[in-house]
Amino acid sequence: MNWLQETFLQPTMVQAVAVICIVCAIGVYLGKLKICGISLGITFVFFTGIIVSHFGIVVNKDMLTFAQNFGLIIFVYTLGLQVGPGFFSSLKKGGVLLNSAGLAVVFLGLLMALIFHWTTPISLSDAMGLLCGAATNTPALGAAQQALLQLNPMNDKGVTDMALACAITYPMGVVGVILAIIVLRSLFYKKNVAEVKGSDKTQTFVAEFQVCNPAIYHKSIKEIMHLTEKHFVISRVWRNGKVTIPTSDTTLEDGDHLLIISVKADVESIKVLFGEQENVDWNKKDIDWNAIDSQLISRRIIVTRNRVNGVKLGSLRLRNLYGINITRVNRAGIDLLASPDLHLQIGDKLTVVGEENSIKNVERILGDQIKRLREPNLLAIFIGLTLGVVLGSIPIPIPGMSTPIKLGIAGGPIIVGILMGAFGPRIHLTTYTTQSANLMVRQLGIVIYLAGLGLDSGAHFFETVFRAEGLLWIGIGFVLTIVPVLIVGYIASRFLQIDYAKNVGMLCGSMANPMALNYANTTVEGDEPSVAYATVYPLSMFVRVITAQFIILFFQ
Repeated sequence: MNWLQETFLQPTMVQAVAVICIVCAIGVYLGKLKICGISLGITFVFFTGIIVSHFGIVVNKDMLTFAQNFGLIIFVYTLGLQVGPGFFSSLKKGGVLLNSAGLAVVFLGLLMALIFHWTTPISLSDAMGLLCGAATNTPALGAAQQALLQLNPMNDKGVTDMALACAITYPMGVVGVILAIIVLRSLFYKKNVAEVKGSDKTQTFVAEFQVCNPAIYHKSIKEIMHLTEKHFVISRVWRNGKVTIPTSDTTLEDGDHLLIISVKADVESIKVLFGEQENVDWNKKDIDWNAIDSQLISRRIIVTRNRVNGVKLGSLRLRNLYGINITRVNRAGIDLLASPDLHLQIGDKLTVVGEENSIKNVERILGDQIKRLREPNLLAIFIGLTLGVVLGSIPIPIPGMSTPIKLGIAGGPIIVGILMGAFGPRIHLTTYTTQSANLMVRQLGIVIYLAGLGLDSGAHFFETVFRAEGLLWIGIGFVLTIVPVLIVGYIASRFLQIDYAKNVGMLCGSMANPMALNYANTTVEGDEPSVAYATVYPLSMFVRVITAQFIILFFQ
């Protein structure tokens, strides 16, 4: 049985792979368990690695470092690809207020961490580890560790202590946000419950209007669109009992009835333009759109042709050439208004209305071949990973600093991922991956990273926890979690008039805490917490990863 002992106890390449996989498997299994309805999810991989290391299992240092760093690179890059398409749009309109509040949580936590560093014996690296755990943000921890090694490549103890600080405060980060949500719910939920049930003014909205504005009689739709800055789509026109799909050259007459898709916030402006809104609810889930006219059908077509990737919707001239109308575009689960300036991306789902033969022609143009989406686009992934680590390695000189800073293996890949996710289609680079494929690669990366992190830092975990310094860390971590969330959450509801559902979703997103989001979703009806979470998560995650490095480089 010597071979078995050598496989699991000798620090070889085979042993490293075996131990990391076992730690990952046990941690993922434990992550499915819930205590009082709360689970730490894949973070159990981290704690499993700590326990294995505590019992004396030593893994080859080079293999452990490679696995940990490569897992982090894969995770942050695929995270960037996921959030990239909606990253810049989340900074517009209603997203500005939510993202501003989310950033307030981030920077308030950073300020408090610095204050604790200046007023207590806690080192800056340990304070950043406490903050990363309190914010349940292991990618930020990886970025801070890389920045610390950049200043002193031999500072292994500082890196290990930072991971220990994160591990100690991580459970407090999960529980603290949930406790803050409970407090905010008791203060503001009843007050804003009516607002929660209202429609989100930034979501797509379908309404029927009657043309009774003499200023637009006999004008074409193209001319009318120039009269307003609002974006909307005229899906159908009723005239003399007949339903037609308009083109840009269709003229509108007195008494025409229009079915218009817009955002709810623009309804009043559209009403002024056309004259009158009909009292018909076209947003009910059980509407049979095909029954509106037997000659017209509604079908979802998926963009799968590379030639269409990055092309503006208006430049295809599908409405004029084929007599169809594209009423909305669904991208990564979010409905977008089908405006002419919208750049199509591989994987977009277009809702097309028209006659069956016309829709078949549009299918040939857009692709609609689901099998093509199942093939992984590995070229974009490898190009992006290369560009990410290269960008992270570029030294950036800062006036007043003797050592230039680097974005590192966390900052570089996440920036490249966001840029490729947002702008890759415009240069005809297919960055699309199915949601399940992206999630699998992302989870694989973060699980391997957490396993390596736990194995690397677990030897001294328990002796740290059960001493005075460990108790101090637990207390500070809890304060770093709950105080920024409560302060910003109270201000957002009390003074900024953000309703409870959006508020708690924003707070969970700013803390990168999906476990708390799961709890928040159980306290309200609808998906507004999830929408708010998705709105602030990309920017908050990006800022946490970048600022974690900058704080170490500027103040260490």
